[in-house]
Amino acid sequence: MPMLYEDWRPIYEAIIKDFGYDEQSDENSARLLKLLTINSDLISDDEIIIHEDVTVFGNSGNLDRDIGSTAPRGTLIASGSAVGRIAELGIVPDIVVTDLDGDILPQIEASVNGAVTFIHAHGDNTEQIQKYANKFIGPIVLTTQSRPDSTVSNYGGFTDGDRAVCIARHFGAKNILLLGFDFEKPSKKEGSDPCTKIRKLQWAKRIIFDRDDEGVSVIMPR
Repeated sequence: MPMLYEDWRPIYEAIIKDFGYDEQSDENSARLLKLLTINSDLISDDEIIIHEDVTVFGNSGNLDRDIGSTAPRGTLIASGSAVGRIAELGIVPDIVVTDLDGDILPQIEASVNGAVTFIHAHGDNTEQIQKYANKFIGPIVLTTQSRPDSTVSNYGGFTDGDRAVCIARHFGAKNILLLGFDFEKPSKKEGSDPCTKIRKLQWAKRIIFDRDDEGVSVIMPR
């Protein structure tokens, strides 16, 4: 089920209050993303195909173990840095959801190979947008966590992982398998504060599981 902007707005306001973010910075970043992708292969919602069965790959330390125990199925959606890790296992994503952080080269390669890339703009990634946004030559969709417009969409979601789940729901997924998700132990990332990351993961967990979508199942390997 799609998340309407009026439903997402209260969550977004709570997030920016919690972390001290600035909505104007988010909007400025979205405008920059639009400017730098004006000649990119922007596609519309009706060009996106997501099956009822979906696998979303997160970047936690248990990703390899999860894939080994539970076979991915359906439409394969990879968040950010998980792209390179699943590539090492021979898995090619259909969709990449990224704010251009982390291991970027495999994400660009996935785009070259035809993956649809949902590129996200927020107040803290303008440098990455300037550096990488126009490197994606495959089909792309622009997203924001603030107010959407005709070319920048908002499907809900805060981190790459939970935003990928929101996208899957928006396009009709009924059975969503999460591989490589750990809401208690964040992956180590240079320049990232572990305490802040844990807080982000708690928001991600709420966004994924606190939503009552009749007929939509979200599961994780035990």
